[in-house]
Amino acid sequence: MFKNNLKIAWRNLWKNKGYSMLNIFGLTIGITCAAMILLWVEDEVGYDKNFAKQDVVYYIPTNQQYDGEWRTFFEATPGPLAEVLKQEVPGIIGAARTKGEDFLFRVNEISVNKYGRFADPDFLSMFSLNFVEGNLETAFNEVDAIIISQETAKQLFGENSSAIGKVVKINNDTNYTISGVYEDLPKNVTYGFDWVAPFERFAKGKDWMKEYGANFSDTFVELSPEANFDVVNQKVKQILPEKTEDDETVAFLFSMKDWHLRSTFEGGKNVGGQITYVRLFSLIAIIILLIACINFMNLATARSEKRANEVGVRKVLGSGRKGLISQFMAEAIITATISTFVSILLLKLLVPQFNILIDKQLELRLLDPVHLLTLAGITLVCGIVAGWYPAFYLSSFMPVEVLKGTRITKGSAAFIRKGLVAAQFVVSIVFIISTIIVYQQIQHVKARDLGYDKENLVKIPVTGDMIKNFVPIEEEMKASGKIESIGLNNSDILSGGNNTSGLKWQGGVDTENVLVSVRNITSDFFNTAGMEIIEGREFSKNPAQDSTNIIVTESFAKLMGSGSAIGKTVEEDYPVIGVVKDYLYDDMYGTSDPVIFFNDPSEARFMYVKAKSGIATATALATMEASLKKFNPAFPFEYEFVDDAYDAKFKSEKLIGSLSQIFALLAIFISCLGLFGLSAFTADQRRKEIGVRKVLGSSVTGIVGLLSKDFMRLVLMAIIIAVPVAWFLMQNWLEGYSYRISINAWAFAIAGAIAIIIALVTISFQAINAARVNPVKSLRSE
Repeated sequence: MFKNNLKIAWRNLWKNKGYSMLNIFGLTIGITCAAMILLWVEDEVGYDKNFAKQDVVYYIPTNQQYDGEWRTFFEATPGPLAEVLKQEVPGIIGAARTKGEDFLFRVNEISVNKYGRFADPDFLSMFSLNFVEGNLETAFNEVDAIIISQETAKQLFGENSSAIGKVVKINNDTNYTISGVYEDLPKNVTYGFDWVAPFERFAKGKDWMKEYGANFSDTFVELSPEANFDVVNQKVKQILPEKTEDDETVAFLFSMKDWHLRSTFEGGKNVGGQITYVRLFSLIAIIILLIACINFMNLATARSEKRANEVGVRKVLGSGRKGLISQFMAEAIITATISTFVSILLLKLLVPQFNILIDKQLELRLLDPVHLLTLAGITLVCGIVAGWYPAFYLSSFMPVEVLKGTRITKGSAAFIRKGLVAAQFVVSIVFIISTIIVYQQIQHVKARDLGYDKENLVKIPVTGDMIKNFVPIEEEMKASGKIESIGLNNSDILSGGNNTSGLKWQGGVDTENVLVSVRNITSDFFNTAGMEIIEGREFSKNPAQDSTNIIVTESFAKLMGSGSAIGKTVEEDYPVIGVVKDYLYDDMYGTSDPVIFFNDPSEARFMYVKAKSGIATATALATMEASLKKFNPAFPFEYEFVDDAYDAKFKSEKLIGSLSQIFALLAIFISCLGLFGLSAFTADQRRKEIGVRKVLGSSVTGIVGLLSKDFMRLVLMAIIIAVPVAWFLMQNWLEGYSYRISINAWAFAIAGAIAIIIALVTISFQAINAARVNPVKSLRSE
């Protein structure tokens, strides 16, 4: 019976291959889209799962209160905290301080730049590193030891050469001995690293690290499997207030399982993060699949009159309703199966392009059992969801009514079909509106006044002798005629950097609880970055001349009370000589903290270079590289454009915008496939009417309008439903940003117009063809 139904189903699909192809196209797009999204979701939820101790390892952030507001900070724990937690908090069996840093490895003529961490020994156990050379127990026996990843070892020593015991020169001035090589970490880890060295060596001679007031490190802890999280977390929260007698800084446990997906904090509380997008895109995958299934339902039920005689004859010949249902379900499942195989071919072509869009390295891995089961599950679900309503509807026909030709094919089926068409266009229009609003929001923020000029501004990490040779580097670059100016800064211009609190200043009230960022710069930094001095003067070229003078941002100047800030002092010893216009850093959607600038390049971490206007980028970069190779030859030339770094701040928003565009196009395309099929079927059903109208003098335009009228009502209904839905969804999304646009009515008007035009084009194609048919042929066919 089952085998016979499959044969009949296959024969029917082939017989009606035109409609079958439309269904296959729709389902193929839906399955392909859903599969790509699920690959992305799999990667996102798989972050840090390679670590065996994911359930018991925690990061320690701190909540700090400023001006009555709690703020969450990472890489902001004091040096003594790790050991105190291990010794004094029951349930914590491992703790480690870490500090991230870039190392330039040099072996003979080979140089490789790698990011890694100084860490305490417990770090190696917590992250379950798998050693391919050396072992966990002896890795940090010596203070000059370092362990490296397999990739780093291959780059330095070749494919089949042992690295154990070999000496590498770090940053061209320090030797380390390799004590272990561990398996490369996957890409989807939150805290990646290519080397680990003993924290003890980093801390040598830095007595300030022993103070609780210096918040500089990342701290990780491991709980025993039997530990009660709530009890341990409460103990952790009490440690810093007990040690510092200050209840405005509180440490807490942050699970490894949440590092990537739930990393957003507001008011000292976790409010989600990437998990929001995982849920959103998972929902979108389901919606796209549903649109494709709706497409199938519409076309199947629309053709009910064509299938009615088949059902009537088969029932007369003894077929039961269950048999008919199984036949129609078989047709749907076969269609879904064919779509899945076509989707696999498309995925092989599209996944590399999708990787470029989302900046990941996803792999299809068809032989992975999970992937095979997922594709099989999608196929089965699509077949069942798409086929159940047509199967039950078609199998319900009464043979007497069908064979007499008295069955009315309108009624509930037509109503449901129209509702499903409208639903498809509701989703499509919501996607179009979302695309417009997301684009507007991104452009709105990117056009915000930053307080500096990011164009043609290049950031170069400070390495080796760059600070010592800054003056000749500056002179040579400027002498080339291609460089406008150069400046040094101890912090990235876009990031938070160093900050402090507890300062007192002239004219200020209750200043101890204000968080202030501190920047150490050279005199030309403001000119290089295009920052405006609105009062007073810049620093002098000679750092010693302004060694105690400071420049502040205008928001800091306002905290100094009424009147000019020039001449007022901070901590009594630092007079203000200038006020610079506020600039935006760290939070691109909020308001940045006030800043104090010191004329001190000794701890600079970044060099900023401004090329002259009109100079080709390649020419300017070649000039920078030549100067740095001359005065800092041991280090490679590395750089980043500030405008690129700024754009990267909106990675999530840009991804949403790009995917919204794709989903809108796919939803519209699938909807139009259904509309195309339905309009063709309607034209075929009304061919006699069209012939009569043409004989009586109706024009092509009039007939096109007649056939389009009902469908356009559905599109207009979809617009009416989609507008409030899209407004609600996008208003909620925008509320997550403190600096945001207001939703304009024209976004809805454009989306509605696009939907109407696309629908008209789709319907008109079939309508015009039907209207141009010779009426003699239409009437003769009767």
